[in-house]
Amino acid sequence: MATTFGILFFEGTEELDAIGPWEVFTMAAMQRDDIAVVSISEQGGTVICNKGMRMVMDHGFADAPKLDVLLVPGGMGTRREVDNPALLAWIAEVSADCEWVTSVCTGSLLLAEAGPAAGKRITTHWGAVEMVRKRGKAGEVLENIRYVRDGNVLTSAGVSAGIDMSLWLIGEMYGPAFARSVQRNMEYDPAPPYAAEV
Repeated sequence: MATTFGILFFEGTEELDAIGPWEVFTMAAMQRDDIAVVSISEQGGTVICNKGMRMVMDHGFADAPKLDVLLVPGGMGTRREVDNPALLAWIAEVSADCEWVTSVCTGSLLLAEAGPAAGKRITTHWGAVEMVRKRGKAGEVLENIRYVRDGNVLTSAGVSAGIDMSLWLIGEMYGPAFARSVQRNMEYDPAPPYAAEV
């Protein structure tokens, strides 16, 4: 029976927050026949992401399959979706049966508001730490850390951290050797030309 990874999309999803993990999970699926990866949004159809990329969903909430892993990306759309009762209720319902519940960037804002990350240690993009803290739903919002596990909730800081988190998760689920193979096949060997000013 396949393990199903579902990536949530909404208007204003940050493209690489979703596509980085999508690459990891689908590369894993290319190497194993017991992994499925699907895209999901509230209504299905086409979602316009933060930078204008249009993504056609596999499912809406009404016809989404049972998920084993949920990934919630960040993006400017999270500021709106944090007040969307239908989306929050769906996250809460689906997460209850998931082996892993994960997020990238401000996706953790939605996980905390919906319940899976409420009272837990989480992280988010450095620029959103105070915003997430002020909501008061997470137990602790950590900064200067790439990804955090608290039980079956796994949150990451931003784009590249989301890829790292996804590879770590594949290693937890299928072993480090398999995760290394996925990493090699997607040629993920980051060497950014400029160090960010901190």
